[in-house]
Amino acid sequence: MATLSIAPSLRTTPEGLLWEPSERWVRGRKGEVTVVDSRHPVLVWEPGVPVPLYAFPRAEVREDLLRPARTPLLGAHTGSTVFYDLAVDGALLENAAWTFPAEDLAGHIAFEWSGRTGRGLDHWYEEEEEIFVHPRDPHKRVDALPSSRHVVVGIGGRVVADSRRPVLLFETGLPTRYYLPREDVRLDLFHPGDHHTGCPYKGTAVYWSWCGGEADVPPDVLWSYPEPLPAVGAIKGLLAFYNEAVDLTVDGERLPRPVTHFSRAPH
Repeated sequence: MATLSIAPSLRTTPEGLLWEPSERWVRGRKGEVTVVDSRHPVLVWEPGVPVPLYAFPRAEVREDLLRPARTPLLGAHTGSTVFYDLAVDGALLENAAWTFPAEDLAGHIAFEWSGRTGRGLDHWYEEEEEIFVHPRDPHKRVDALPSSRHVVVGIGGRVVADSRRPVLLFETGLPTRYYLPREDVRLDLFHPGDHHTGCPYKGTAVYWSWCGGEADVPPDVLWSYPEPLPAVGAIKGLLAFYNEAVDLTVDGERLPRPVTHFSRAPH
C-alpha cells in the first residue's frame, strides 16, 4: 500500500481507508437484475487488503432491493456497522452490501463481488467489458514480456523445468512470475486438479499439484491461463510455478524464495 500513498488523487480517512473517484461507468448485476448503474463510482482500499473495491452514490443504487441485514457481519469491513441484505428474484442475499463510517464516503454503498467472496453481485462491468473477482487497480501494472533468460525450477533437488524461452510477468506488488512452455516442464510429475481462480488482469487459471512425493510442496503449485485476457496474451497456455514454494534459478543465480500472502498456501 505504500506505493499508493504518493498518488495525488488518493485521499485518506481517519479510519485508514484510501479512496479516489473513478470516471468509469460501472454496473453490477445479480442474475439479470441491474442493482448498480453508476457513472460516479469511488474506488476504496481497506487497510491490509491488497485489492480495491467500489462504493457507489445511493442515487445510483437500487435501494428498493436492499433490506437492513438480519445478521450483520460486524467487523467484515473497516469500521462498518450498517449492512444490507439484497432481495432479488425471490432470494435474499445476506450482507451483500454495506456502508463505510468515513465521513468522506457518506452517502455511498459498497457491494460484495460473488467471484471474490462467494456472495453478492455476480456480474460486473466497466464500460462494456465484464470484470471479474474485483475492480482493477489503476495504480497497478501487469506486463508480460517474452525473454531469453535461462530458467531452471527445482523441487526437492529434482529439476522439474528448464527453459530458455520464458515469458516474464511483472505485476505490481508481486514477485516476477516465470511462464514456461509446456515442453520445458516435467508435467508428468504433476497431476491436474479441479481448482480454478479468477484474476481481473489475467483471466481464469487452472492448476496442477506435485505428485513426486519426496518434497513438502503445497497443492496447486503450478498453474496456467488457457485463455488469458488480451493484455497478457503472451502467457497463453504457458506454465508458472509459485516462486514461494520451489527452487528457482535464473541465468545461473539462485533466487531467494519471496515471502508473500501466497507463501503459506497458494491462491
